[in-house]
Amino acid sequence: MKWSKLSHIGLVRKINEDNSCVCDDIQLLAVADGMGGHKAGETASKLALDALAAYLRKNPQVLNDDPSEALRKAFDHANATVFGYSRDEGEKFHGMGTTLTAVLPKGDKIFVAHVGDSRAYLVRGDRIKLLTSDHSLVNELLRNGGLTQQEAANYPHRNILTRAIGTSPTVEADVNVEPVKKGDIVILCTDGLSNLVDLEEMKKMAAEKESLGEKAQQMIERALERGGDDNITVILYQVE
Repeated sequence: MKWSKLSHIGLVRKINEDNSCVCDDIQLLAVADGMGGHKAGETASKLALDALAAYLRKNPQVLNDDPSEALRKAFDHANATVFGYSRDEGEKFHGMGTTLTAVLPKGDKIFVAHVGDSRAYLVRGDRIKLLTSDHSLVNELLRNGGLTQQEAANYPHRNILTRAIGTSPTVEADVNVEPVKKGDIVILCTDGLSNLVDLEEMKKMAAEKESLGEKAQQMIERALERGGDDNITVILYQVE
């Protein structure tokens, strides 16, 4: 796989609760943005990614036969892992959770699974498409007409999630399939990037002739220029 990933603590936070993984052996790319008390968010995001990859590695037949079902079961496993840890490992981990957004490239398709408000985008030529829907209070209000786009941008509770990994015994992941072509670029990112860099800017940076690493660095730097008020993580994957 042709990819690059970068993460930055940002300019405000004292700890980076984001984690990410790229596993070439199972063709998995994923980002997670943890939440909780001191180090609990960092723990939640790392646990979720490790559990996700472990399930897929241990179940190659399901992964090959039905990638969508494999992702659903892997997300269930990640949720159970984080929830169990928060229940059993002491008060400071109680209530911790994480977003989780994953992509599995398979031939001329990508399989996308998602819980929370991290995001996946597909860039093709001069077009960019959001592949995920935020599981957040502000997005629910937008869909129901309770907020306008302008109001949503400044909504004081925009970080409240309606669905997360590890905060309840079960969770339902959104899973979809997207056709891809050679040269397409998939962007996976946490909200530290998507809250500060808009679609047009991401599309423009992804389409430039620099390497994937340079493009990822540009995206991080743009978010930092805008204040860097959260951890920032991005993975770029180019279809070959």
